[in-house]
Order: sequence, then structure tokens, then C-alpha cells
Amino acid sequence: MKLKTLLLASVFALAACGSPEAATAPAADRPGGVNITANQDRVRTQKVDAVAALVPADIRARGTLVVGTTGNGTPPLSFRADDDKTVIGVEPDLAQLVADVLGLELDLRASSWENLFLSVENRQFDAGFSNVTVTEERKDKYDFATYRKDTIAFEVKSEKNLAVKEPKDIAGLTVGVGAGTNQEQILLRWDQRNKAAGLAPVKFQYYQAPSDYYLALQSGRIDLYVGPNPTSAYHVAVDGKTKVVGTVSGGGAVPADIAAMTKKDDGLVKALQQALDTVIKNGQYAEVLKRWNLTSEALPASEINPQGLPRK
Repeated sequence: MKLKTLLLASVFALAACGSPEAATAPAADRPGGVNITANQDRVRTQKVDAVAALVPADIRARGTLVVGTTGNGTPPLSFRADDDKTVIGVEPDLAQLVADVLGLELDLRASSWENLFLSVENRQFDAGFSNVTVTEERKDKYDFATYRKDTIAFEVKSEKNLAVKEPKDIAGLTVGVGAGTNQEQILLRWDQRNKAAGLAPVKFQYYQAPSDYYLALQSGRIDLYVGPNPTSAYHVAVDGKTKVVGTVSGGGAVPADIAAMTKKDDGLVKALQQALDTVIKNGQYAEVLKRWNLTSEALPASEINPQGLPRK
């Protein structure tokens, strides 16, 4: 899934700026206890020889796992630390665990979204860890090893008494959403169903800047904000004034998964899948997701090339 909108760039900017004392304070003293410094102290694990043996010989000989990720993305996925250089987030953390299991040094490279796919296809990157949703169209060129659910969240002010489980729960509400996003399409379908059932229509509000979304939410100009769950979960953790009151699959009625991506048939995907399964079973995967407030997106096991979102 391409990052649907840079929802929390402003949150990161606010957290990363300020006095020198704030910049060097312990992680526990920062909002939500989130460590955005270059010194990440990542969760690490041990090499598993049987899994490492699955890595193609040329990568084993090189001794590095070259992973591409969109380093200028959105917290907590893959973004720049407060030194404005080091790429941090849940995606780099999971890539590090996979490299550890495979006995390889992680060579993490920041990329634009468009170049990520091209660089995996021409083997400049061995793999991409960048919130990529499995789709049937992408499976023509790439292999996938899943590691997170693709989820969209409904976020409201902390004091608001609201739960969202189905279309009727948003009838008549004023909802903020990014134009042209997956979540907008889901909401439009829900709104059509509501109107067909005689329920009040949704009032849609569109904003460009993340700060505008959250100002509108706090001021009461919108009842609800709908966006990617990771960004909402991060905002809830660091801001403390909102809560998530419901989630839905990023594919709407179709389950969707986030996955590590490799070039089709290059022989690496089985090693990635087995490495991910290893850290899922030993609990270190859960540690990483908890660190970034993404426990709700955990998968029970990694799959190779599951059913993806349908072709357009």
C-alpha cells in the first residue's frame, strides 16, 4: 500500500524540534515514550542456521541483506530520526530482525516509493520493507512474505462516545479523510449503502496538511478522522488527546496484508518468510509491534503470496 497520506509529518516535526534538553531527554520522558533518536537500541535476535541456509548463495557470499524502505515516510512506519539522517520505524526494526535470523548485516537504504519497486525489480535491493500491500497485480512481478495486517483506523477525540463497526455508525457524521485514498473509497461505498437504506449522508471534509486534520478533530469541525492505522496509533500514543474507535481492513471487504517484497522467483522469499515466522514464534516480532503501538496489526504467521487485493 502506498502511504495514503503524510498524516503525521507535523507530529514528528513537533516532536523532533524544541530545546536541546528535549532532544536529548530519555525516551521515557518524550510523549508516549516513543524513541525518535538515532540511538534506537533495536530488538535483536540470533542467527538460525537452517533458515539462513535458504538464502540464495550470492547474497550469503556478500554477507548483507539490502533492504529498501521509504525513509521520508510517515511515523511509525519508516521515517527519519531527530538527527534527520537515521531511518527508524517499525519497518526497519522488522527488517533488522529478519537480517539477524539470516545471519546477514542489514544494509538499509532509503528510497522514494516509485524507486522502491524499480530497485527491487532490477535487484538493486534484495527486498522492500515499506508498508507494501499484497495485490494480485503486484504478484505478477514480485514475491511477498507477509508480516502485518493492512488496517484503516477511525480516530476521534478521547472524550467522544463513539464506536465504528459498520456503515451505519458513520451516518450523518462529519468525517475527515484524504482525497484519492483507499480509505476514501471505503467511506464512499459505506455512504452509498447508508443513503440507499435511508440513513443520513456523511459530510466529507478534505485537508492537505496533517496539522489541519488534527486541528479540525480537536476543534470539533469533524467528528471522525479516517486514515492508516499505523499513523493513527502513533498519533494516539504521542498526542494523548485522541483514541481509535474502530478499524477495517485496508481492502474494505477484502482482507489485506502488508508484506516484504522481493523480485519474482529470485529465491529469497522463502528465507524471508521463515525468518519472519521465527521471530513471530520467539516473541521478538511482538516486542517490535508493541514498541510502535501496532500490536493490533500482528499476524499469527507469515505467508508467501497469499490472495492479494483484486486487480483494478
